[in-house]
Amino acid sequence: MTSGRVNPKIIVSELSRRNLGALEKHFLLLGVEDRRLRFGNALGDSAVLAYISRIDLDHDAAFGVFDDDLQLLGVAHLARGNGNAELGVSVLPGHRGLGIGGALLARAHTHARNWGARALFMHCLTENAAMMHLARKQGMDISAVSGEADAWLNLPPADASSHFGAVLDQRVALFDHAMKTQLVNARRFAGAFAAGMKSAGPER
Repeated sequence: MTSGRVNPKIIVSELSRRNLGALEKHFLLLGVEDRRLRFGNALGDSAVLAYISRIDLDHDAAFGVFDDDLQLLGVAHLARGNGNAELGVSVLPGHRGLGIGGALLARAHTHARNWGARALFMHCLTENAAMMHLARKQGMDISAVSGEADAWLNLPPADASSHFGAVLDQRVALFDHAMKTQLVNARRFAGAFAAGMKSAGPER
């Protein structure tokens, strides 16, 4: 990539249809202003759900960063068309400035290269400080007109390293997700067991 560093502790997963529920929860947790900055419009809940339903994971790609409760803290939607790849990124309030956006961009960068895309493209409002900062940090070329900005990053051709890196990243992500799933299930079981013991009360 460019000069921006990525926190190696942030694990980015490529999302599948089984993650659609987590995607819905992520976007619905965004407030009105965050939705306006992400989509260019303050979408209502029904419009957000319609957007998610249109994501074609057979053609496009989506990436996410899960916390220990399997909530998506950050999401990137990578869409391809006309030889380029367009990226949209969102990070939940309270988790910004931690490198999640940079990690998502790095993963999308590699994926777009492996698609054979010539450039990575981001469109946002110029007042979207987080996206503008992310674009500048990654050395993207930015042009701004009438309150809207386009950021471009030319991509080198894919090579063995980019393909191997993508495979390794996803294997790490799958292992991480499996471990977090086990921990979530263990906590649920412990909670249910404790509730059952409490409701049973003392023996007489």
